[in-house]
Amino acid sequence: MTKVNVLSQTGSSVGEIELNDAIFGIEPNESVIFDAVIAQRASLRQGTHKVKNRSEVAGGGRKPWKQKGTGRARQGSIRSPQWRGGGIVFGPTPRSYAYKLPKKVRRLALKSVLSAKVADSELVVLDALALAAPKTKEFVKVLSDLNIDSKVLFVTADLESNVALAAGNLQGVKVLKADGINVLDLVGHNKVVITKSAIEKIEEVLG
Repeated sequence: MTKVNVLSQTGSSVGEIELNDAIFGIEPNESVIFDAVIAQRASLRQGTHKVKNRSEVAGGGRKPWKQKGTGRARQGSIRSPQWRGGGIVFGPTPRSYAYKLPKKVRRLALKSVLSAKVADSELVVLDALALAAPKTKEFVKVLSDLNIDSKVLFVTADLESNVALAAGNLQGVKVLKADGINVLDLVGHNKVVITKSAIEKIEEVLG
């Protein structure tokens, strides 16, 4: 079992915690992490792109000239794709880019990222995280006490409203519930700070 120091939100050590090696101590699978990130980014695409085909553009109800005798190529409508202002052929239409990975692959990706964070000493375990008031300066003090000056993801068992509101104005800081952790957010932050109660929830789900 991997042991990690447990800190208070003032930065002092208050003990140790044993992490489940099946979740926080496996050999990271970079290929699976890559697949999970691509799948998540694809699902974030809006897919609202749209062009008009020849049935949607205005005009073109009359044949521009008679079929024969003009010496020009036959034309049926001035809104055919080859005309300026005509419809677009095979253009993009609204669609969803989302697709799902198998459940085992998603779980392996999460375990791989969490294990990589532990191996790289980028995971910090807090005894608890709470603020008396939703004030940004109080959250800044927590970051200072924990000696964190980079992009950081805070994971709590339940969403603390004061913590979420206080962190909302800080760039590079994000707060998530334990049941909302995902590969993209874990990969996108240099530090991951998790409370003990959140660790228990994660191990319960992924264990």
